[in-house]
Amino acid sequence: MFLRKIATAVAITTLSTGAWAACSFDNDTELKSLSNSFDAMKAVTDAMAECGNVTSTLDVDFKDKMPDAFAANPSLYQIGGVSQGTMVPLLNAGTIRPLDDLVAKYGSQLKPSQLIKVNGKIMAIAMQVNNQHLMYRADIFADLGIAVPTTYAEMVAAAKKMQSYNLVDYPIGGTYKAGWNLGEEFINTYLGNGGEFFGEGNTPSINNAAGLATLNTMKSLTPYMDPEYLVSDSTYVQQQFQQGKIAMANLWATRAGAMDNAEESQVVGKVVMASAPMGSVRAASTNWWDGIVFATNMTDAQADAAFRVAMEGIDTEMVQANNDAAVWLIDGFVAGSAAAGAIATADNGAAPYPSSSPGMGAMHTALGNGLAAFLNGEKSAAKTLADIEAAYTITATESGLI
Repeated sequence: MFLRKIATAVAITTLSTGAWAACSFDNDTELKSLSNSFDAMKAVTDAMAECGNVTSTLDVDFKDKMPDAFAANPSLYQIGGVSQGTMVPLLNAGTIRPLDDLVAKYGSQLKPSQLIKVNGKIMAIAMQVNNQHLMYRADIFADLGIAVPTTYAEMVAAAKKMQSYNLVDYPIGGTYKAGWNLGEEFINTYLGNGGEFFGEGNTPSINNAAGLATLNTMKSLTPYMDPEYLVSDSTYVQQQFQQGKIAMANLWATRAGAMDNAEESQVVGKVVMASAPMGSVRAASTNWWDGIVFATNMTDAQADAAFRVAMEGIDTEMVQANNDAAVWLIDGFVAGSAAAGAIATADNGAAPYPSSSPGMGAMHTALGNGLAAFLNGEKSAAKTLADIEAAYTITATESGLI
């Protein structure tokens, strides 16, 4: 029952019908937003709601729903919470609007690092940086005399030692859900091993020594995970931590604050953040930004109101009230213990997610769809990588990339 419960998509809706004192203006335009479900985004949408007439939906399946929702005319949502990867389909479809005029009117407080430009136009407002890094139960590691792992091999060694003590259900948690999450795990580790995804002309280049090493590393962790790891996404792992069921995992920085949320966590003060494990070249993670975009298919008056509301959601007051919920790019942020892992991972050379590569979307999809066959023993590592390259090539050829 527990496994089915936490694998279910989480959708949270907040609604405010009246302006609260914390908002600098009274919003009289009905607005809706759609974004991922994590503590930082909840803090932002709660702050937006203070302006009144804002309905915010937080949904773990947002990235699957957002393209069609924004393509509707008028758009079903005026505001979208995205990452640098989930913005790409919206950008390609032309369903998000340039923001230069709105930034000039209402965004004088924004830092240059927050202005995400594509072909010279501001297309998104970044609010935080994010990566996956190691979170671990400091109390268990101390009790067993285990050093903090710095590589995946050290994670496996630590897990082996923990298994015989039955302190947790599973030593390791992992965001291995088949699809986007599983593809991201490969991308993190492959880049950590110095891999390059493409050769000349956008041809695939993963069936190589770095790719084989990456698959073997990923599989080496699975004996120490919940057997249902192929349905395990970020919310699943977060809740495993909070309920004391795992001792370590590589999890998004946006989830760090939830470990000390006394309303839902049984491990307050026990989970510590550290760098993502090192690959052969760099930290095995990718650096991302999360931020806000605005629909093309709405009126200029709606866009004006939506932007003003969003600026209230990502202001200094919100950050000061939710400092540890993210590694904020906003004035007022003071890096604390929850940000330590994200900063250490970045310092250890984590590469940016290669969203600027034209074929990365198709590659990520092919990886997410094809990797489970190796993990469950249906295919060899080499066959798995060859089939993923073939699937990517079909898609890339049909779309004109090759």
